[in-house]
Amino acid sequence: MFRENQMKRIMFVCKKNSRRSQMAEGFARKLGEGKMAVTSSGLATSQVDPITTQVMSEIGIDISAQTSKPLNDFNPQDYDAVISLCGCGVNLPEEWVLRAVFQDWQLDDPEGQPIETFRRVRDQVKERVTRLIESLKELEPTR
Repeated sequence: MFRENQMKRIMFVCKKNSRRSQMAEGFARKLGEGKMAVTSSGLATSQVDPITTQVMSEIGIDISAQTSKPLNDFNPQDYDAVISLCGCGVNLPEEWVLRAVFQDWQLDDPEGQPIETFRRVRDQVKERVTRLIESLKELEPTR
């Protein structure tokens, strides 16, 4: 368990911040409750995909209040971990990929696909977020 003064700060990044990164934010808030501060953003912004909201709701995670936010609104020094969910790490400014933890998960984008694809990606995101939370237990916090 993290002590309160060791709360980790995590940024999930994706191209549009509408599907995969929103799923990751929802899972991290639920699974890492009280252990981390979480946000998500995109290289461009869009709207949270309603199918994403639906498949997260199916498993009891409400992301309906989450919004798509531009990465430029945030300061990389405020985060311990930066996770790209779409392979967009090569497009991120260098200061983002040089955080204590940077991972590029390269998960499929379910946009335009059947709901089963959204569910498969959702389950992959959950697995990755669960492993990330475990791995961050040893990381020293920013600040």
